[in-house]
Amino acid sequence: MRSTTVNERRSNVVAVTDPPFAISLLSSTRWAWLWLIVRLYVGYEWISASLEKLSNPAWMQTGLALKGFWTTAVANGAGTTHPAIAFGWYRAFIQAMIGAGDYVWFAKLIAIGELTVGILLVLGIFTGLAAFAGGFLNWNFMMAGTASINPVLFTLSILLLLAWKTAGWLGVDRFLLPALGTPWRPGLVFSGRAPETREVRKASES
Repeated sequence: MRSTTVNERRSNVVAVTDPPFAISLLSSTRWAWLWLIVRLYVGYEWISASLEKLSNPAWMQTGLALKGFWTTAVANGAGTTHPAIAFGWYRAFIQAMIGAGDYVWFAKLIAIGELTVGILLVLGIFTGLAAFAGGFLNWNFMMAGTASINPVLFTLSILLLLAWKTAGWLGVDRFLLPALGTPWRPGLVFSGRAPETREVRKASES
C-alpha cells in the first residue's frame, strides 16, 4: 500500500475564503468610523456602570452589594423550573466564593475592571483585549442570571474582538499596534527596525 506523501496530504487542505464584505468590515480602515461608534457606546456603558460602584461603599469597602447579588442568584437557582443559574458547576463556584468571603475583594475587582475596560475602549487602547475582558464580564453576569443590557454588550464586544485590527484605528491603537506588533509579528519596538519614511519606502520600491 502506497504511503501518502506530505504534499498529497497538504493538497487535501482547503482554505475557505471569507465573503469580501466581511473582510472589508472587519479588516479595512474604511469602516473604522463604525467601530469607533461601537467602541464609544460600549465604553460609555462600562464607565457609567463602574462609577456607580466606585462611589458605593457596598462595592468598594464591604462587598455586600456583590454578596447580595450572588446570594440571590444562588437562591433563585435552587429547585426552580427556570433557575437563574442554569449550570450546577457555576452555582457551586459562586457558593464557594460566598463561603470564602471573596466578595470583599472581588467587588473591587469588578468595579475597577469595568472602569478600565471602559477607558481602554473609549481611547482605543488594546481594543481587542479590552473587548475580550468586557465580554468576559458580560458572560459572567449572564451566567449568574442577569440579562439587562449584558446580551447587547456581549454581542458588540464579540464584534469588536473580531475587528480588533481596525476597531482602534481611530484611537491610540493606530500608533500603538504598529509599535508593539503581535506575538506572531513583532512591531518596531521589538524588531529593532527604525520606522521607514515615505521617501525611504519609495526609494526601495523604485
